[in-house]
Parts: sequence; C-alpha cells; structure tokens
Amino acid sequence: MSSQTAERAEALSMLPGIRYGRVAMSRHALPFVTIARHIVDGGDVLIRIHRGFGYHTALDGAVVAYEAGNLETGAVDVWSVQFVGEARVIEPTAAQLARFGPCTVHTNGEPFEPVYLRIEPEFVSVHWFRGVPHT
Repeated sequence: MSSQTAERAEALSMLPGIRYGRVAMSRHALPFVTIARHIVDGGDVLIRIHRGFGYHTALDGAVVAYEAGNLETGAVDVWSVQFVGEARVIEPTAAQLARFGPCTVHTNGEPFEPVYLRIEPEFVSVHWFRGVPHT
C-alpha cells in the first residue's frame, strides 16, 4: 500500500468521528469557505450545505478543498484531515440521508434547505499536533 493510499484510508476512517468540516471554493474568482455536514460513503465524502446561500452552484463541477478535524474538542492530541477533489451535486439515497441525520432548522434566520454534494478525495493529508496546551 502506498503512503498516499494509507493516508487516504487513515483520513477517511477519522472523518466519521467529526460531523462538520469546512469546504473551500472559488467564488467570483476569490477564495471562500463555508461549513458543511459530512459523511463518508465508500471512498468518497458527501457533504450537506444550505441551498439558500447558493454556494452549491460554485461547488458543482469545481475542484474544492475540504478540511475537518477535532480542533475544538479540547483533546490533547489534535488532528486535521485535508483533501481536494471535484464536487458534484447529488441526490442522496434514503440510507445516506439517514446517516446525515436531521438538518439544521434555520440558517441566518431562514429555513435550512439542504443540498448535497459528493467529493472524491485526492491529495489527502492528515496532520497531528501532540500535546496541545489548553490555555
């Protein structure tokens, strides 16, 4: 198994322990980041974002970056998973929807309307920070 394959497997095994991450894209030729709920589905990552912001139009068909980790858990050993890949809007199956769980009720005062995208991770990195102080 190559080191990239091993790191990808490690990253995909870590992501289910964290429910949310950040997806980065280019919007109007500028970098932009938004929060996303994610699940791992086989070797891909599915994300759920709010349709009302319109970010899915910038994400669909674009190469994006995704990051998630346990940074805010208070853990002494902190990790972060990052990867890039092409995002595509999808219609999730009933089983995938069940794995995502309930949607957020409101986003910026408006009802949350979900849109789902699939990302096939490439150029995966896992970073570990050991002995993180809690001050």
